[in-house]
Amino acid sequence: MKTLFLNKYEFYMKALFLSLFLSVSLFALSQDGIVIHLDGQTADISGQAHSVAVTSGAAFDIQFHVINETGQNVNWRVSRKKLIIPNNWNEQLCWGHATDPFGGTCYSSSQMNSNPWTTPANQGAVALLPTEYAKLKITTDPEDNAYGQAHYRYYITTNGLSMLDSVDLIVDYTASIKPVVKEEISITVAPNPSTEYVNIQFTGSEQLQLKMMDALGNIISREVLYGNRKLNVSDLNSGVYFLVFEAPGSKSITRKLVVRH
Repeated sequence: MKTLFLNKYEFYMKALFLSLFLSVSLFALSQDGIVIHLDGQTADISGQAHSVAVTSGAAFDIQFHVINETGQNVNWRVSRKKLIIPNNWNEQLCWGHATDPFGGTCYSSSQMNSNPWTTPANQGAVALLPTEYAKLKITTDPEDNAYGQAHYRYYITTNGLSMLDSVDLIVDYTASIKPVVKEEISITVAPNPSTEYVNIQFTGSEQLQLKMMDALGNIISREVLYGNRKLNVSDLNSGVYFLVFEAPGSKSITRKLVVRH
């Protein structure tokens, strides 16, 4: 009985030790000392993907901060791997210390001519002290009308071979959906003349672009209307103004507004 008790005790102790060892090991593996987040945010997205949806072929920037939380001095490089890329899409990558006034060293699509590709050892390695961070700015330039999804992965590495951590960028480029003009557009501007506020009501379109101009043709303001609008005119000088409304697939409509104080 004593031997059986010891065997059970040893079994439970070994199981407990193994459980603690695995927990500590997994914790250590998960704490690589690299924190990656989007510029202006604080959530750590290392090992995760950031998705962006665009409806234009214009180039745009995404910037990540890569923070050294290892407690040691490091020299980090970046490896880029293209997982899915539509035809004729271009990109640019800039990598440098947070204090670099030029944003680091930038590389064009023609320079990043291999897949995967790694920043060169001489000028592409960024030295960071503990708690310092580097900036990774990615410029993606979709080909006009080359709709699809691009998937990039950016690794943090010391030598281009051992990958320490990563972050993914997924770009969905879809055709824009223009508002549908359901019927002939009707616009009401009242009261007119107005002293403080004027109510703008319209039907026949999901949205309108409004441009306010003075009698000399100077643009006072621009905005997009998604529904009826109460416009404050109390700060305007007394006089005649013109409200120009535009909607896709329709001619512009102009309404004269008289402001009296």
